[in-house]
Amino acid sequence: MPVTVRVLSYNVHMQQDDLDALAAVVYEVAPDVVCVQEAPRRFRWRHRCSELARRLGLVYAAGGLPSMGNLILTNLRVRVHDTWCERLPFTPGRHMRGAAFARCSVGKVPFVVAGSHLSIDPAERPRQGRALKELLGKISEPVVLGADVNDTPGSDCWQILADGLVDAAAATGNAHRHTFPAAGPYDRIDVLFADPRFEVVRYDVIETDQARRASDHLPILADLALAA
Repeated sequence: MPVTVRVLSYNVHMQQDDLDALAAVVYEVAPDVVCVQEAPRRFRWRHRCSELARRLGLVYAAGGLPSMGNLILTNLRVRVHDTWCERLPFTPGRHMRGAAFARCSVGKVPFVVAGSHLSIDPAERPRQGRALKELLGKISEPVVLGADVNDTPGSDCWQILADGLVDAAAATGNAHRHTFPAAGPYDRIDVLFADPRFEVVRYDVIETDQARRASDHLPILADLALAA
């Protein structure tokens, strides 16, 4: 029987907004895995990442400073076997970027979760996209990527990442649903890309009053089914 994994990708705006609303949004959808962008990455980052996980009712898997603010959290249904972090190419003087990875399983079904957040610089972004795509290409298990691409569908960087993967929003007829800015979204810059071995059962953009208070991005959610 296939196993369904619920994955949430969420740019939490460095936790600068309503933290109670943030926790309520996550509790409401009860994800198995969360890919967080703009998580703690500086002073006392370990404690702060753990505290964020606790507040969301989840456990820390990977990320923080080593991945430049990307974080992977899971519930106890998900077994985490291995984790690693990577840095992406950057222009001196620009914000450093990275990615977090977690090799997981639910029951006997293995998969890898990756999370990343790319540059706001259009000249720098495609190089980071290619580097991230190369890292994803080394993974043999089915992989799901939750990312703030800082770019829109059809752009060079988006197409680089999308090659060979399934855009969960497009696969379910939801490509028109925007994620940024939360107060009045007009761009889709947040994405869940899934290995074709996953079946995208459901995709949603969480557009509630709580979500608008919690961050400047709306979170995106997908239910992904994978056979053993």
